[in-house]
Amino acid sequence: MNTAIQNAETALTDTVVAAFARTPDPRLRQLMQSLVRHLHAFVADVEPSEAEWMAAIRYLTETGQMCDGAVRQEFILLSDTLGVSMLVDAINHRKPDQATESTVFGPFYIAGMPERAAGENMALTPGEPALVHGHVRDTEGRPLAGALLDVWQTAANGMYSGQDPAQPHGNLRGRYRSGEDGSFAIRTILPVSYPIPGDGPVGRMMAATGRHIYRPAHLHFMIDAPGHQQLVTHLFNAGDPYLASDAVFGVKPALVLEYSRQSADSPLARQHGFDTDFHEGRYDFVLSRA
Repeated sequence: MNTAIQNAETALTDTVVAAFARTPDPRLRQLMQSLVRHLHAFVADVEPSEAEWMAAIRYLTETGQMCDGAVRQEFILLSDTLGVSMLVDAINHRKPDQATESTVFGPFYIAGMPERAAGENMALTPGEPALVHGHVRDTEGRPLAGALLDVWQTAANGMYSGQDPAQPHGNLRGRYRSGEDGSFAIRTILPVSYPIPGDGPVGRMMAATGRHIYRPAHLHFMIDAPGHQQLVTHLFNAGDPYLASDAVFGVKPALVLEYSRQSADSPLARQHGFDTDFHEGRYDFVLSRA
């Protein structure tokens, strides 16, 4: 490229950046000027044709059209599959080493799910019975009583309630409280690996780039305790074939949970009302101070 053309293109970027110089809010000014610089640098690097640029605009338009405001959020899915969600999470949740690590929120959370008693079964559809239990503590090892654990997962068919109209309201979702000793217990079914929605723009992008659309089996948690930072995280099934290639890059080694098989005549089965063999997972969550 000759120097005059290159200078003109650089001057255009500088002019657009300068157009935001009088933005009253300093943070907004920083965001807009940085966005312009990085977006212009991307365009200068790849030199898209006009047809390619229009295809990109159509792609973003279709991504927005797939969002329904309730359950389906295609832009979150796009952010997840590009690794942006995990980078934002990492930047915003730099924690002490002993605190439980966070991971992506995901696009299928529903607020206001049923309050459940300790050990109550949140599975209203069939699956392999499971118990996930442990404690919620602070970074000094002290129990956190009354911590709220908002929990959700897919059914055995790999779909979340709300996403799947055949599932009862509140299926595999619930809000549990830790006891005075910080303990919690959740009866459920063993999580399964599942595909993220592949019928929209994100699915087309994944197919075009030769990537699979599967997430390893996991249980979602959003945990709140007074005076402590909210924790949004997953517990992933050990041994899942997608642990090393999660479509949304959410796996962290410390969040992998080993389940063990327990018999129907064990004391734990009697304590929690199991009449068949079940999978047991033990995990302690550690929250950092706010």
